[in-house]
Amino acid sequence: MRMNEGVEWALHSCLNLTWVDDGQAVTAAKLAAFYELPAAYLNKQLQALARAGILTSTSGPRGGFRLARRPEDITVMDVVAAIEGPEEAFRCEEILRQGPGGHEDVDYRTTCVISQSMRRAELAWRRELSRQTIADLKATVESRFPYTPDSTRSWFANLRT
Repeated sequence: MRMNEGVEWALHSCLNLTWVDDGQAVTAAKLAAFYELPAAYLNKQLQALARAGILTSTSGPRGGFRLARRPEDITVMDVVAAIEGPEEAFRCEEILRQGPGGHEDVDYRTTCVISQSMRRAELAWRRELSRQTIADLKATVESRFPYTPDSTRSWFANLRT
């Protein structure tokens, strides 16, 4: 499975927003400049996060994006689903129906061992991503790279776009 690059961008943006001063909004242009990303494309990802209730968006001179919920209340799966959509990664097309011995009245999505295997794997993947929150990622980064919160805050405060 290959995820859209917007998932990585969205996760890093959410993480960076945990380190800005409370109540401060950060523009899409600033969030994009942090990693030299195309601002228009990142803005689409940020808007998807806002539609999903992960970020809030404010217009105007002090506008931008901020987390809509506490980092403890945003899972990695929430972000993935906001960017990739809720659809399953594996879609059983029930090709067994067309094969020798196939039957029109059988739901092969539930009887096919390949479909069942892929669904179990996807459930495990989704469960794991649902266990990790933005707060967990934040804590890990702060433990491994303790200078990151201050340097991120400083970078956003000093950037002029």
